[in-house]
Amino acid sequence: AVGDSWRARRGWPLCLSFLRCGYRLRMSTPPSTSPGISAQYQLPELPYAPDSLQPVISARIMDLHHGTHHKAYVTAANELSTKLSVLDPTEDPSALLRALSFNVSGHVLHSLFWQCMTPGGSGAPPAALSDEITKSFGSLETLKARMTTTVAKLQGSGWAALVWEPVRQGLAVVQIHDHQHDQMVGATPILVIDAWEHAYYLQYEAAKAKWAEAFWDLVDWKSTDQRLSTLRQSSLSAV
Repeated sequence: AVGDSWRARRGWPLCLSFLRCGYRLRMSTPPSTSPGISAQYQLPELPYAPDSLQPVISARIMDLHHGTHHKAYVTAANELSTKLSVLDPTEDPSALLRALSFNVSGHVLHSLFWQCMTPGGSGAPPAALSDEITKSFGSLETLKARMTTTVAKLQGSGWAALVWEPVRQGLAVVQIHDHQHDQMVGATPILVIDAWEHAYYLQYEAAKAKWAEAFWDLVDWKSTDQRLSTLRQSSLSAV
């Protein structure tokens, strides 16, 4: 992460939305004494063993997904933050900012993704979340079908996300292209499905919809409900 003055100028809407819902990105104090650097992003540990999501997700996919792909976003985000902190104010930061947005957003979404799953799933959604799902989509099955189709029809790489939309105080499903494009400003993801090929191809090959259907057997509805509860309280307190 970069210094406070840079954050104030540029803004961090995606990261801040996760902070508001009680989600925390792991940070550490770096050994470097470079001016403007206060902390660094850290790769979070998985909340379960890499082989515990089988047969839906193989241990090999989990090892590569977390230890290679997610780690790469964290490494790049720290490198880009350092470059931006020492960039001359008169230089054009556009390319660095685009790359930083991609890598930080990748880090944020993956950190959430690991928390959206639990070995064997968590059963039915708690009452409060179930009520919101019914209010916004009519039924849980409709939500599942909407998100599965969103994954299957996504062109290229990206995510399907269930988000809390504070303006109308309701849930919505959005497509996120790459890690940072086509997001609904102000909305915060509470449940995401990774539709990048590295999330499923070694096991499901080109059957992206099959991967999305299998994902539902792992969903941690309890943690999703907790994120929603925090966001709802935050929205009400801001009114």
